[in-house]
Amino acid sequence: MNIIDKMEETKHQAQTSQNKSWYDKAYRWMLLPPIILMILSLAYIGFFYSQTGELINKDSSLAGGTTITLNPSAIDSGLTAKILKDKISVKVNDVNVREVKDLTSGKLIALIVDSSVRPEILQKAVEEAIGISLNGSNSSIEFTGGGLSGNFYKQLLIAIALSFVLMSIVIFIMFKSFVPSGAVIFAAFSDIVMPLALMNFLGIKISAAGIAAFLMLIGYSVDTDILLTTRVIKKSGGTVNSRIFGAFKTGIFMNTTALIAVLPAFFVVTGLPDSFRQIFLILVLGLVADVLNTWLTNASIIKWYADRKGLK
Repeated sequence: MNIIDKMEETKHQAQTSQNKSWYDKAYRWMLLPPIILMILSLAYIGFFYSQTGELINKDSSLAGGTTITLNPSAIDSGLTAKILKDKISVKVNDVNVREVKDLTSGKLIALIVDSSVRPEILQKAVEEAIGISLNGSNSSIEFTGGGLSGNFYKQLLIAIALSFVLMSIVIFIMFKSFVPSGAVIFAAFSDIVMPLALMNFLGIKISAAGIAAFLMLIGYSVDTDILLTTRVIKKSGGTVNSRIFGAFKTGIFMNTTALIAVLPAFFVVTGLPDSFRQIFLILVLGLVADVLNTWLTNASIIKWYADRKGLK
């Protein structure tokens, strides 16, 4: 071994010893923040269910109803989502209005009116609010029946549940041990629950595309968890701490790359359909949650498991 190799080995050993000095003492405490967030998220979802009878805040594509999109030709210069909602609320109680703006100029390019009432009722209320008749050139109207949307919603939930079960089976087959497999599954479950609770808390109505985004989160969630668990349990070389930190460098680069790809899309895509931006928002929230649940929750559990098993 030459002098340079010896220097590199000494530097690596010193860094590993330094890492061990703080990580061995702190990793159990690192479990607390994500566990607390998980408990709060489940508590809020439970509260939301007790108030609404639903786990999520569904939009018309899942609950049934009417969506009217007003184009620029139907929008006055001083008209905002709040003003329009206040005017429509005089006739229709259950109504939601949101704005779509151009990113560069900030100009309002569309207003989307959403309600559970029939198209003719909502159209009349909107026409009275803006003072003009709606037609194909200044607006578009979409209606989804309650039975069709309800059946579609159930199918989406079944798809998510089936995907999660199949993912869990593959994880158990891969690691053949309850603790590391359970840690991966718990982290993936948390990556779905936390964004869902935040979406409900913010009052954002979730569309069918949003449900599909939660389905995508299952795949996004398990990759870094599998990377971490495989590196620590199935690989050799170095210490457990060094393998965890090595996995962290790779995993955080994966998360950062995904966020860099998704965040600009969320801010740039301001046109229709609005469901695209909801997909990007859910993915961003899920990726942020994945950082906490992988590198605080899962890493701490795997570290504890490796110490109990005497892994080197």
